[in-house]
Amino acid sequence: MANARETGRALVQRVAEPGGGMLRQIVTLAIEGVASVPGAKATAARHLQRHGDADAAIESLIRTHVALASAQGFATNLGGLATAVVALPANITGVAVLQVRLAATIAHLRGYDVDDPRVRTALLMCLLGDVDAGRRTRKPDLPRPLAVATAPVYDAGLDRRVSEVVLGDLAGRIGGKQLAVQLLRRVPLVGGPVGGAVDGYLTYAIGSYVKDELITRRMLR
Repeated sequence: MANARETGRALVQRVAEPGGGMLRQIVTLAIEGVASVPGAKATAARHLQRHGDADAAIESLIRTHVALASAQGFATNLGGLATAVVALPANITGVAVLQVRLAATIAHLRGYDVDDPRVRTALLMCLLGDVDAGRRTRKPDLPRPLAVATAPVYDAGLDRRVSEVVLGDLAGRIGGKQLAVQLLRRVPLVGGPVGGAVDGYLTYAIGSYVKDELITRRMLR
């Protein structure tokens, strides 16, 4: 999976550039792409052309992004604690870009305008996954991603709240919120397989969540 490693490295280097918010750059890179890494629309179109059916294309996209996230998680965690200070934040950021791109490809195939700021806010919410998003949306401060993507108008205040929640979740992953997993990531050689398995599983979970949450746009009319 050399291509997956190169993909993760290119995305991380671009996100690390100064200027602009990290989350805004994550969403922009996921949708527009960078260098040789295609964006969401081009990726979705390629899979749709290959499979000829939106549902089959979505399943293929989930498998592809799980493989990419797993390969990057393996590569960036292989060195264990010696490289964790640099590699772990880069790994989390790179996987976040891949996960947003996966969410955006599914949204695009389901008929949503991924350039719409409402949809982009919803895509960020999808980074929380099924469990965290479900917990958040049971509280009155955050609606479901589907409601955000189809809202009558863009809500800048909601976008800020979503950004705070997502940033907190990403910081928690970097800071060791899941302590047992983070400790295993820092063991040389062991960290690679653990990192790859965890990142692959989380990406699969997010893809499945988006597939269920963002139903085909024309069904809402």
